[in-house]
Amino acid sequence: MALAVAHTLVHGGSLVVEAGTGVGKTFAYLVPALLSGERVLVSTATKTLQDQLFARDIPELLQALGLPLRLAMLKGRGSYVCQQRLELAQQATSLPDRQAFNTLAQVQAWARTTTTGDLAEVPNLDERSALIPLITSNRDNCLGSPCPHWRECHVNAARREAMAADVVVINHHLFFADMAVRESGMAELLPTVRVVIFDEAHQLNETGIQFLGKQLGTGQLLDLARDVLAAGLQLARGLVDWQKVVSEFEKTLRDWRLVVGKHPANTKLKWSDPEPHGVHPLDWAQALHDLSESTERLQAAVENVVDAAPDFQRLHERLSDVLSLITHFENPCAPGSVRWVEVGGQMRCFEAPLDIAETVQNKLLGSDLAIPAEGSAGAPLPRSWIFTSATLGDDDKLSWFTEPCGLNNAQVLRMQSPFDYQAQAWVHVPRLMVPPKDPGHSAEVGDTAIQIARALGGRTLVLTTTLRALRAIGAQMQEAFGDSGELEVLMQGESPKRELMSRFRKAIEPGEKGCVLVASASFWEGFDVPGEALQAVVIDKLPFPPPNDPLVEARSQRLEAQGRSSFNDYFLPEAAVSLKQGAGRLIRRETDRGALVVCDNRLVNTGYGRRLLAGLPPMKRIEQLPELLSALREIAKT
Repeated sequence: MALAVAHTLVHGGSLVVEAGTGVGKTFAYLVPALLSGERVLVSTATKTLQDQLFARDIPELLQALGLPLRLAMLKGRGSYVCQQRLELAQQATSLPDRQAFNTLAQVQAWARTTTTGDLAEVPNLDERSALIPLITSNRDNCLGSPCPHWRECHVNAARREAMAADVVVINHHLFFADMAVRESGMAELLPTVRVVIFDEAHQLNETGIQFLGKQLGTGQLLDLARDVLAAGLQLARGLVDWQKVVSEFEKTLRDWRLVVGKHPANTKLKWSDPEPHGVHPLDWAQALHDLSESTERLQAAVENVVDAAPDFQRLHERLSDVLSLITHFENPCAPGSVRWVEVGGQMRCFEAPLDIAETVQNKLLGSDLAIPAEGSAGAPLPRSWIFTSATLGDDDKLSWFTEPCGLNNAQVLRMQSPFDYQAQAWVHVPRLMVPPKDPGHSAEVGDTAIQIARALGGRTLVLTTTLRALRAIGAQMQEAFGDSGELEVLMQGESPKRELMSRFRKAIEPGEKGCVLVASASFWEGFDVPGEALQAVVIDKLPFPPPNDPLVEARSQRLEAQGRSSFNDYFLPEAAVSLKQGAGRLIRRETDRGALVVCDNRLVNTGYGRRLLAGLPPMKRIEQLPELLSALREIAKT
């Protein structure tokens, strides 16, 4: 892999590498990149890996290679404390909850000594804290150069360091945010870099479409209304009846939300007609019209005091952006995109492209391809693009990744894991379990997981495909182990992800109780527990995409219109990648041992299931649960 990366760095072009667990892909791309003498940009999907690269991996390599390179890390605005908004939070008479007051005091003490302003430095700061949006800036509420703290701004300091560095570590969200709005500082950075590496590249497409589309929601508009009210009362009290004008705006928002009606949380409504599915056309049109007029009245109020403080100029611009978005959503959806409305407590309108292929081809690969070589007399060299992950598809062309990312002409390399899966791991599929559609399926999954966790004394991760299954299986396991206190059952959502992972890893330490974690969504990947703390992964069913999701449905329809099979060319590859990601939690190093249990007999009873099974690491098959439990009891003893 390192040789392939080095060849791409010399000659330019695009390289896509699927590197199985244990290959050492991080060092395989870092060593040739650091030795190349080029400026290097490394982008990751998660802040966790971003921090790991910046604080551990790259410094270790620079020391080992004796390279005097300058390293910098750049995150989005929401990762850095904003001194201006911190002061406003200190002056606020109310905060979202009681815990926010304690957190604010902790952040205030830390802010006086920090040199980076990175909130990741604050001990035990919950990433879900309601305080964070109040003490960080975003594109909408940043005051820019008129800000009284502009010179000492942590975001600006991070950007200056990035511009002066030889190696810069960013994340995919920041990369695409800049492509969408040219706001993050990447606009100046990217043209100076010849080598761009995307680690955890499997998330690139889904991250990209979030930023390349448009969205308008009641949450963001309520935040805007609160910012107008706060600025008005602090900086222009008495000049406008701020309470009245903001109250009227908020009422219009509530009326807009009520037009859609009641729905369970995270419901996605299709939006192929002028109005979302199930919403009365005239009511929807009238609600958008009223929202536009109410926004104009709020903007007029701000315009009356726009010269009173820099805050009002920025608020005026934000309101102009909102009016543009309302107009956009009043018109038909853009070609090649899909619309939907997500409802729950709040409501958000989305419009997104089906993939990032066109953007990658036109704005990345198709523009600015050649820049002067480092240390040369100006001879141009093509830019080098490296894309890598442990899971990028289930065919030799890695088409699951390359097609939506517009990388059909890239060089493709697949590196198998060096682990001896036949000796290290077993796979079990309960053939007699009821089908996933059966109402009793989750209960049978829970019963199987209880037996496995009891055999191991914990050390079990249960991955579910839905939140409903998570709650059902988690409650069943908590009831089974709650009275005896035999094991502790952790459930996603009960504590921050960081705390859940820490507690799970510590469960094998002397004096600690055995532990089971029941989780969904983000725990299918990026959950790294090497060693004996994790020796069984139980998956409730094959992770097919939900067919009624508007984005999934639009992608399927596009394939069918092209004469292709949406099941074979979309649903199966999606399930294969997700299944490999989940299975990848089990074996993380050469000495690990354990079992993967997939509670979906379609994996062995159907032709497509056998295709999915073939895409998994070559683990030893165990047909009967008693035999598996016996094997697990043996490894629990060692």
